[in-house]
Amino acid sequence: MIEAEEYAILLYIQQEGRGIGLVNKIKAYLLQDAGFDTYDANLHLSFEPDERDYEVSAAMIGKLGMISIRLLANNPDKVKPVRYYGIAVSPTVPLELPVQEFDEDYMRTKKERFGH
Repeated sequence: MIEAEEYAILLYIQQEGRGIGLVNKIKAYLLQDAGFDTYDANLHLSFEPDERDYEVSAAMIGKLGMISIRLLANNPDKVKPVRYYGIAVSPTVPLELPVQEFDEDYMRTKKERFGH
């Protein structure tokens, strides 16, 4: 999808485990092995379901002179913080990937609990 565009920016934000860090992501995985979903695992560890911050991302986009973007994401919660930092988002472009057997529960949680 990116390759088909005339211009594109790909940002990787090192915010493992929805912003809770690598060690806590591993703790969340252990909780998921015990029956928690990814949403409840974060809550059980005293975190919000998603702790990511998009200030640096918006600053990077702004430094490149962009004031409006089409955001490639399934997560509707990414739009508001990017707009908060002054970048217009229109539209959001969904990522459509087939659900695999091993990630069916995870994808269901993302849809039902996170609104993806």
